[in-house]
Amino acid sequence: FLEHNEAKYTERRERVYTCMRIPKELEKLMFFGIFLCLDAFLYVFTLLPLRVILAMFRLITLPCYGLRDRRLLQPAQVCDMLKGVILVICYFMMHYVDYSMMYHLIRGQSVIKLYIIYNMLEVADRLISSFGQDILDALYWTATEPKERKRAHIGVIPHFFMAVLYVFLHAILIMVQATTLNVAFNSHNKSLLTIMMSNNFVEIKGSVFKKFEKNNLFQMSNSDIKERFTNYVLLLIVCLRNMEQFSWNPDHLWVLFPDVCMVVASEIAVDIVKHAFITKFNDITADVYSEYRASLAFDLVSSRQKNAYTDYSDSVSRRMGFIPLPLAVLLIRVVTSSIKVQGVLAYVCVVLFYCGLISLKVLNSIVLLGKSCQYVKEAKMEEKLFNPVLTATPGKPAGKQQGTFKSTQGISTDENGSTSVTNQPVHQKENMPSLLVTSNSDQFLTTPDGEEKDISQDSSELKHRSAKKDLLEIDRFTICGNRID
Repeated sequence: FLEHNEAKYTERRERVYTCMRIPKELEKLMFFGIFLCLDAFLYVFTLLPLRVILAMFRLITLPCYGLRDRRLLQPAQVCDMLKGVILVICYFMMHYVDYSMMYHLIRGQSVIKLYIIYNMLEVADRLISSFGQDILDALYWTATEPKERKRAHIGVIPHFFMAVLYVFLHAILIMVQATTLNVAFNSHNKSLLTIMMSNNFVEIKGSVFKKFEKNNLFQMSNSDIKERFTNYVLLLIVCLRNMEQFSWNPDHLWVLFPDVCMVVASEIAVDIVKHAFITKFNDITADVYSEYRASLAFDLVSSRQKNAYTDYSDSVSRRMGFIPLPLAVLLIRVVTSSIKVQGVLAYVCVVLFYCGLISLKVLNSIVLLGKSCQYVKEAKMEEKLFNPVLTATPGKPAGKQQGTFKSTQGISTDENGSTSVTNQPVHQKENMPSLLVTSNSDQFLTTPDGEEKDISQDSSELKHRSAKKDLLEIDRFTICGNRID
């Protein structure tokens, strides 16, 4: 009689239901995360040029205002100017890289060699992304930190050249990835494309049979979101290059369509299978993906506050490992070389297209902010936004805690500003060492030092602390969401 072991079989039935729910919950998280990446990516093309123009206008009109303010530019404007100059310099540097020569060089290699090259590029992309955001954060902080402090850095100019070199090298790396994918699309027997897509299933072997806690799964989910969005941009670049070679014949788009669907479908299938078995083997419920989504939504809402400590695009970069600058440089380079603008009508179309991009960015931001507020309310995280005392480490004064937070965007940090642990800059890692706490699957690993001591002293306080709070803090000691323990 099976009812003699009712608990066992009920648990097995719940596992089946969990696996059936994983695709829906995972795709909800992916859909939300991809639009977050799109919002940060569109910012580079739309609002960043306008903000750079406003910062330059302030510099030009500075004699009219006088030197009443000690700063020539606000820290956020300094960061905007740095981003704009890096984009322009790297764009002109990319003109010295010949895409056509690179394409024929890669096309002349054997299939197995290209397969190895593509795998090496994926690994190199993750490694360089993990270090790239640190380089950019170091530049922003070096350029905006208070001048009365004792100098403990090598200077703004060396940091600036390091950032330019990083963006340029990362853009070349992504270009080689796109070129390899383009060669696979244009190969006659499609063998290379098949091998490259089968490589995704090797990812299942490397991750499914490892032990995962909820914070590790969150890091993997963020990495998968970034990888999927990057693949979409690479597919767009491949389609642009192919359409240009066929004189923008729309019939050729239908030739590319099956291969594009194959790449997207294999990516989705691998993610679903991987996450379904990870949750099964580690006894993690499907509801955890709604917690992950609420954590990403909290990042967005907290960055929209008046006294926010970081820009949202930088927050996405740290959380997911997605850095939009190199990808934007490459896309601008490909679009300008593929599309020729001649005549007044063409320039009018460019202006209208730019206005359309701004409208898309604003609409996307409004919808994302509304959905994020909804997810934050459902997760009962509003007190973290409106009560800064809760974000301070227990047993320490809130003012002292807030005084250690510095903005990568340079927004002023005052005692009344609300803070969030999700928006700590990278340089703060040195001051707050990691402490991993042994926990079951319903708790998260990473907890601040003082917080863990107080939890051990007062068990009643632990009941009121939800797992979502710890989830918001887990990425403090990770490398752009790419480290899996």
